[in-house]
Amino acid sequence: MPTVEPGQTLGHDGVGVVEAVGGGIRGLVPGDRVLIACITACGSCTNCRKGMHAHCTGGGGWRLGRLVDGTQAEYVRIPHGDFSLHKIPEGMDEEALVMLSDILPTGFEIGVLNGQVGPGDSVAIVGAGPVGMAALLTARFYSPAKIIMLDMDAGRLALARQFGATDTIDVSGGGAAEKVLAMTDGVGVDVAMEAVGVPATFELCQDVIAPGGRIANIGVHGTKVDLALEKLWIRNITISTGLVNTNTTQMLMKSVGAGQIDPGALITHRFALSQMLEAYEVFKNAGREGAMKVILAA
Repeated sequence: MPTVEPGQTLGHDGVGVVEAVGGGIRGLVPGDRVLIACITACGSCTNCRKGMHAHCTGGGGWRLGRLVDGTQAEYVRIPHGDFSLHKIPEGMDEEALVMLSDILPTGFEIGVLNGQVGPGDSVAIVGAGPVGMAALLTARFYSPAKIIMLDMDAGRLALARQFGATDTIDVSGGGAAEKVLAMTDGVGVDVAMEAVGVPATFELCQDVIAPGGRIANIGVHGTKVDLALEKLWIRNITISTGLVNTNTTQMLMKSVGAGQIDPGALITHRFALSQMLEAYEVFKNAGREGAMKVILAA
């Protein structure tokens, strides 16, 4: 990200223990165990009151690891702590809750909710990385009839089947759009989620969407993509984009506590902070290493 200054501490996910609180904090005390939301929010500005925490005008938004030092450290300062931290209920798996800092609410809010997944829907998720898997896990809340996961990594596709994908497609062999259409009687899917952030995957979503369908773009794009508006408008296609607001974190935490989903299953590797370079090397080579989510412990 061009807004990240050299030398800045990265990271916007995490759980931890409150060490000290500022004078304006009312809901937290030292010793509280907390989940850190990847989005900082004041909770009182116009956008926060709309639930648009990502666009907080009170000094919030996506700040950790981008505009201020982030979470990949022994200590981290959290602006607007009352609203940006969530107390962890007793007995919960704190490693699993790290997934609720970012990827689970991102897949849920920007993929499942924006895509308006409903009972009986057919869903295609393009990209079986952590966010795509989070979209898969939370899409099941709404009982879609078919969830097709597309990726080029056989290991991740196998994991997607364990998590509830009804069908998987290896896109490395080509013909992915044709395979999706064949699985949907030539119609296409009701919801297509883009969870990679490259032009080819967004174009694939356009190729497999059914009339009246919804394309939910989750991926972070760093270059322009082609929008086939001349083909989409006449088929009543809705396209949504977004930056996560983390306004579903409390609900997701209750779902995890009730055993409805197990985000801890996404964790594949664990490292100490002293092994930071090794951890980055593993995640850089995620396909070779079989990495999904990497946990760093202080």
